[in-house]
Amino acid sequence: MVRRLAPSVNAGSMADIAFLLLIFFLVSTTIETDYGIMRKLPPLIEDSPEVIIKKKNLFQVELNQLNQLLVEGTLMDIRDLKKAAIEFLDNGGGARDLTCSYCRGAKDIKSSDHPNKAVISLVNSRETNYETYIAVQNKLVAAYTELRNREAERLYGVSFVTMKKNLIDGRYGGDKPKLRERIKKIQSMYPEKLSEAEPRNQ
Repeated sequence: MVRRLAPSVNAGSMADIAFLLLIFFLVSTTIETDYGIMRKLPPLIEDSPEVIIKKKNLFQVELNQLNQLLVEGTLMDIRDLKKAAIEFLDNGGGARDLTCSYCRGAKDIKSSDHPNKAVISLVNSRETNYETYIAVQNKLVAAYTELRNREAERLYGVSFVTMKKNLIDGRYGGDKPKLRERIKKIQSMYPEKLSEAEPRNQ
């Protein structure tokens, strides 16, 4: 009786196939990224003096546990928040030393005096969902960005967003110190004063 040997399998080709599959999955797989808000927190100041803000210079935005948006105590659709924030920030209702020469708002004496005095206060419930919270934050930041873009276009012929991109672009051939000063000037015209209070339990 003749004993037959089992045929051997060339493992080299199996390794090649495994390597090709690994490359395929690395190239075709999408990696989930976490989205959030870029926010620079202010430094902790101990024994800081209490700042008194006039009620008309405070724009109160609240998110309740039902994800409803209340602006100045009135229900509002999130889609209308940006416009309302711009009207508040750009009001320019101050007199004498608080006169805003570049504001295009209604100059209502019952609303904010000057963009430097205008503060947006955001309060949310602990039960507010993250998506709604992010949507509100985006609308408020978009209000500042739109006003800054407008003034940058008026003064320098280029949007504020483009100026910021040019500042971090290594291929930008312009005068970066001058660009940095221009960005600071636009930011000082519409400073981002967005205050977040401690979330409420209800």
